Amino acid sequence: MSTTTEYTPKTATGRIANFVDERTGGSAMVKEFGRKIFPDHWSFMFGEVALYTFVLLLISGTFLTFFFDPSMTHVIYDGSYNPLKGIGMSAAYSSSLDISFDIRGGLFMRQVHHWSALLFVAAVSVHMLRVFFTGAFRKPRELNWVVGGVLLILAMAAGFTGYSLPDDLLSGNGLRIIDGVMKSIPVVGTYISFFLFGGEFPGTAVIPRLYSLHIMIVPAIILLMVGLHLFMVVVHKHTQYPGPGRTNDNVVGFPVGPVYAAKAGGFFFIVFGIVAFISGFFTINPIWNYGPYDPSPVSAGTQPDWYIGWVDGALRLMPGVLGNFSFEFNIPFPWATNTLVLNVLLPALVPAGIIFTLMFTWPWIERWLTKDNREHHLLDRPRNAPFRTAVGVAGVVSYSVMWAAASSDLIATHFHVALNDVTYWLRTLFIVGPILGFILARRIALSLQRKDREIVLHGREAGIIEMSPEGGFSEKHEDLDVYQQYHLAVFEDRKVIPAQPDAAGHISAKEKRRGALSKFFFEDRVAPVTPSELAAAKAAHGHAEIEGSEQDSIGH
Repeated sequence: MSTTTEYTPKTATGRIANFVDERTGGSAMVKEFGRKIFPDHWSFMFGEVALYTFVLLLISGTFLTFFFDPSMTHVIYDGSYNPLKGIGMSAAYSSSLDISFDIRGGLFMRQVHHWSALLFVAAVSVHMLRVFFTGAFRKPRELNWVVGGVLLILAMAAGFTGYSLPDDLLSGNGLRIIDGVMKSIPVVGTYISFFLFGGEFPGTAVIPRLYSLHIMIVPAIILLMVGLHLFMVVVHKHTQYPGPGRTNDNVVGFPVGPVYAAKAGGFFFIVFGIVAFISGFFTINPIWNYGPYDPSPVSAGTQPDWYIGWVDGALRLMPGVLGNFSFEFNIPFPWATNTLVLNVLLPALVPAGIIFTLMFTWPWIERWLTKDNREHHLLDRPRNAPFRTAVGVAGVVSYSVMWAAASSDLIATHFHVALNDVTYWLRTLFIVGPILGFILARRIALSLQRKDREIVLHGREAGIIEMSPEGGFSEKHEDLDVYQQYHLAVFEDRKVIPAQPDAAGHISAKEKRRGALSKFFFEDRVAPVTPSELAAAKAAHGHAEIEGSEQDSIGH
């Protein structure tokens, strides 16, 4: 007969933990997750910044919901801000002013919320760029890349819906633009606008409906996507940069408990402190300066937050007419004649459609071109993937030009130049800029690869001039250590894969296109240093052999 002795904790905390563990089995999950290894690199912090700013958004947003009135009911302001006393406005704008001037800590919390929103979208964007440039989206993380893209769209949606809630003049102008875009959609556009605004713009229902989206629907989906993203990070294990001892089969780093948990907890309070400092000392979105929204005037110098500005910029870049050609077409239908306004519909939908379509499909495009279906847990240095880096830079340039165009009127007034000249230059940059960015980024990446190759083979310049017995002068080179050699020399060699015949010996048109694109992608490349080349470089008089082999390894 055997007996078991039940463990009895000696402290109150231990008894509570034991009570929960016996009923949930949580210790096994904590033990498993606590042993999870995460690599350590400064570029991984952008995902953490996104997570922590989202937490700040939830905390500050909860505070604001207690005092904000999402109503478009007309009221007369009688608050503490004297310049607007006696002015008619919506209840939403009046409550926003009350939060700013009459609620203790209200203005600070408003600014924490707004700054956190800006940093949240920025951190998600930079995190996505880091994932793209390092190739972290490759198998098995394609779906996680899609989740990240959805998170980016949701972050912009959350920002825009919150930005519009105060019902001030600035946010109202942004809603006016959205109304025009919706009405440019053929057949159904007017109905969509009437549904959102509760009638003809500005309607009576847009603020309550945006409020529901902002505090319930969009945050709930973001929480779902964040949970799904973190789940897949744990399942797939974290990517890591190449280095000695790092392979596709292991992770070199620190365990979650206690090292990573302590570092992540400390970093959260650093992010919180920085956001609080910015919010306390730098004003953002001073709605009291703009006044309540009035649809009759159109104010100059208005521009949305940076993450939506690129759409506004695309609208400003689009010409209304080209010569005698108009972008408006009247299309007869049995019930009436509908106007197709392409000079609004095209810039509002096409650039965003191209960017997000390429972003979501890029993992499969690259896998199709390279015929690489292996799992990848080691990251690329951007210079070692020149074409991917060039495509990313071209996208960033295109985005930046549209972003700058959203401030075209302010550029004209601040630099005392003609608005039309600014628009013409930005239109030219919109077409030429991405092409130049692609070419320059690709050539710079290849040049950096060649520089790395030279350093690996011949050592690093020491800045010391030596004189030989014959009287000649040369610069001394220092050999790299093993880690530095590995960092510079070991990377995946992407070669051109010509069109391949199928089992019947035929080459399809699709395969021919893939072969042509593969040649365009990878024909101009720099091969990694081979062990034989490195051994020859170590020899006393092996430079002639090296120079010949180096030329052979560079395809043109």
